[in-house]
Amino acid sequence: MRLLLMADTHLPRRARELPAPLLESVPGADVVVHAGDWVDTATLDLLESRARRLIGVYGNNDGPELRARLPEVAHADLGGLRIGVVHETGAARGREERCARRFPGLDVLVFGHSHIPWDSEAPGGLRLLNPGSPTDRRRQPHCTFMTAGISGGRLTGVRLHRLPPRR
Repeated sequence: MRLLLMADTHLPRRARELPAPLLESVPGADVVVHAGDWVDTATLDLLESRARRLIGVYGNNDGPELRARLPEVAHADLGGLRIGVVHETGAARGREERCARRFPGLDVLVFGHSHIPWDSEAPGGLRLLNPGSPTDRRRQPHCTFMTAGISGGRLTGVRLHRLPPRR
């Protein structure tokens, strides 16, 4: 199973559209995950129309229309892995322990908010992934998204993709 992970798209505030390399990856993914801060419903509509399966949550910058269509926290069983998606996890310091307490029973937690790519493991084995932002790099060197696989009930091939600078 192939996963495409993104967060913090902030359209149309931070960019006019999703970057082409990200959009080109959508049809090849079995599941697209968006960890909040969509900002506009058009991005949700676009991904719903192109993704085989979309799992998304709302973020702190998402208004009533997105909050009416998306949960604050999503859970899914994908290929034998228990996946959770949330926008905010709080400060980086203590994140692993805090998330392990808040999300017991998960194997993987995908989150956003900071725009900073993150890949770590909490005590007990919870894998924490933040794909960064494909449209607003903030203090990071690149805009980013992630891909990963699930095989035999295990997360495999987690890869951070750096996007070229916008013109």
